[in-house]
Amino acid sequence: MFILHVALQGCLRGGGVVFGLTADTGGHIRYLLDLVAASSQDVGLDRIVMATRLFEGAHGPDYAVPEEPISDKVTLVRLASASPDYRAKEDMHAEVASFARSLMAWIALQPRAPDMIHAHYADAASVAAIVEAECGIPFVFTAHSLGRVKASMLGSGAEDDPDLARRIGAEEDALARARLVITSSRDEAEVQYAGYAAYDPGRIRVLPPGSDLARFAAAEPLPRVDATIDRFLRDPGKPTLLALARPVARKNLGALVRAYGESPTLQARANLVLMAGTREDIDALDGDMADTMREILMLIDRYDLYGRVAYPKTHGPEDVPAIYASARARGGLFVNPALNEPFGLTLLEASASGLPLVATDSGGPNDIVETCGNGLLVDPRAPDAIAAACLRLLDEPALYARCVAGGARAAAAYDWDQHAARYHALLRALLAPEPPLAAPRQLLVCDIDNTLVGCAAALGIFRRWRSRQAGLAFGVATGRSFHSAMAILEQQDSPRPQVMITSVGSEIYHLDPNGVTYTADLAWRAVVSAGWERSAVAAALAGLDGLMPQGSLEQRGHKLSYFADAATVQAVRATLAQAGLRANVIHSHGLYLDVLPQAASKGTAVGHVRDLYGLPGRAVFVAGDSGNDVEMLRAQSQAIIVANYSDDLASHAALKHSYVARTSHARGIIEGVGHFRRMLADAG
Repeated sequence: MFILHVALQGCLRGGGVVFGLTADTGGHIRYLLDLVAASSQDVGLDRIVMATRLFEGAHGPDYAVPEEPISDKVTLVRLASASPDYRAKEDMHAEVASFARSLMAWIALQPRAPDMIHAHYADAASVAAIVEAECGIPFVFTAHSLGRVKASMLGSGAEDDPDLARRIGAEEDALARARLVITSSRDEAEVQYAGYAAYDPGRIRVLPPGSDLARFAAAEPLPRVDATIDRFLRDPGKPTLLALARPVARKNLGALVRAYGESPTLQARANLVLMAGTREDIDALDGDMADTMREILMLIDRYDLYGRVAYPKTHGPEDVPAIYASARARGGLFVNPALNEPFGLTLLEASASGLPLVATDSGGPNDIVETCGNGLLVDPRAPDAIAAACLRLLDEPALYARCVAGGARAAAAYDWDQHAARYHALLRALLAPEPPLAAPRQLLVCDIDNTLVGCAAALGIFRRWRSRQAGLAFGVATGRSFHSAMAILEQQDSPRPQVMITSVGSEIYHLDPNGVTYTADLAWRAVVSAGWERSAVAAALAGLDGLMPQGSLEQRGHKLSYFADAATVQAVRATLAQAGLRANVIHSHGLYLDVLPQAASKGTAVGHVRDLYGLPGRAVFVAGDSGNDVEMLRAQSQAIIVANYSDDLASHAALKHSYVARTSHARGIIEGVGHFRRMLADAG
């Protein structure tokens, strides 16, 4: 397989990238280089090329070199476009057509055309769309950051800006035309992209990037780096509040300085260290970066923070591990106050270094903190909340220690080799489609957590068993969202489901003919929408004692999710009945409470799919392990309860017809299907 990456923005080179050199030389370049390095380890990849713009000027001679070999299978090529000079992202649209012509000319000279193009940012997707139309090479898309998100940060009227409107239009076109959209977080997939007319959740995959975290875990402070920081500080030994980001408005460093400046308690407790890119002269920086640095300096002066805030002019990539280590040695923490952080590699680096986090609640940090338990999330627009979270971590040793321990899990959770394996599997599947069964004779639908997954050995057996089941359509029914479910299934190398029943039955997705992407079942959406008064239900339950909302990503258009005990469930049902609101209330594991439209459940969703396939009841098998599977198990005669069940499922009065397997997890599914097939055979 030959993959061609297209990335027009920033100052890209094979090594020694000067991050922060320009406003566009940031995380997407780090992502690309790390992805390519991991991809190159796959023996099934013959060639990887990164194509970027060739330009001349003040940033150095390297960017005018047409070709830069990186390894035996990786090359960076720089191609000319209309302008010979560096172009900021706002001006890149003018280079798209000319760069696309240069790229197609380069492709024509190659002994073999690329199998797939991966476009990074919308301008690269515009190039890829031109190439696909002319050469027939499909493309996948990674946005890295989105114009609509930026517009929401800037407020009313922002989308009237011609540059931003043009960018959003290019993103709409990219979402509509890309074969697959690859994102780094659920927030990106489920919230940020949802504002686009071309949003299609079934064509989006969440693949968290990895990070080379070992060097951060092993790093120690360096006297040279400490001296660069300490010369600003009156009392360098105090704990460090460390921020490391380019000085652009989106990174919101000014809010952190405000939080610190407005909290005398925090000033007494810690120093603030701002590693804000690299600069020789503020006036020589790109406009956004220059404005941000001036804002930071003005705020330091306004609050008279001299001696308590460090803001070195330069640092190299080789210094970063020691910067984190210095903050760790002083009992500090890492702060990311960005208005939106699409992923957040610096959060993983800081965690691996032993630093707890205070991070924005907008974007990838939601996933990182949920996965690792390594910090606190805050509203980045609320300086008092930022200060309060910092003080809480500094003043609660037990919480600090838990976050440090959680951060140590980051290396296992975010691994480039795992990312590359999933990424390549998706590309190969797109290039060699395995379409779903058009007319299945049987249907198996099972829960994911603690049923299909939870035992690696059992899932391996299930994978081999599934490959031999001709005529059997395989589906899952889960409380997870579509993207959360797909992530866990692909991480575990599960067989790809033909049907995805997600969010406790309130959403259904069907596998497309390409065997990779999915299409939402709009007919089912219409069914569950009837009579559903989401805002009224949320208002009726607001403030109910014992009811605590789950995280924002667990709330869906047709699902409200809470934490609650059994007594609170009764209060929820009574409250809704008193308000005259119809809803289906489902409690599981003694902790999780989902409030759904009355028509929605795993059971009714399976019935809908069965009807679509035209299957009789005896052709459908369902399997589960907990309380949110009751509706599905009750509704089907061939119901399987795996041996590791919870919620006293096997004693449930409505499930006496179920088969309780002797084996757990996926082995129990196989055992149950075999049991019912023997019964059918005996019945003749």
